[in-house]
Amino acid sequence: MLAQRMMWIAWPAFLVAGVLEVLVFAFVDPQDMQWLGQPIELSRQGVYTLSFFVFWSVTAASSALTTLLSLSPFEMNRCTRVPTERPDGCPKQEVCRDPLTA
Repeated sequence: MLAQRMMWIAWPAFLVAGVLEVLVFAFVDPQDMQWLGQPIELSRQGVYTLSFFVFWSVTAASSALTTLLSLSPFEMNRCTRVPTERPDGCPKQEVCRDPLTA
């Protein structure tokens, strides 16, 4: 389930980062960019690469937050182990019922 959720986050973020890359650099020349008043010492390709990963990170964080906030309370609080494998003292020793299917 975790791998599936990761794909829900990674692929849309990747696609949006690509679109942002195209849109931003259609109007901005990397050689004209400055950081704290100094010209950036990277090649054009370096700026494109770095900015793509920044765009991807920001959009992935946004997708991850959206995915986290879309979880129901049952999904957030359920124990992933079967009752017989739970450690002693675990408050969730009994089988949890899904309130939506009950």
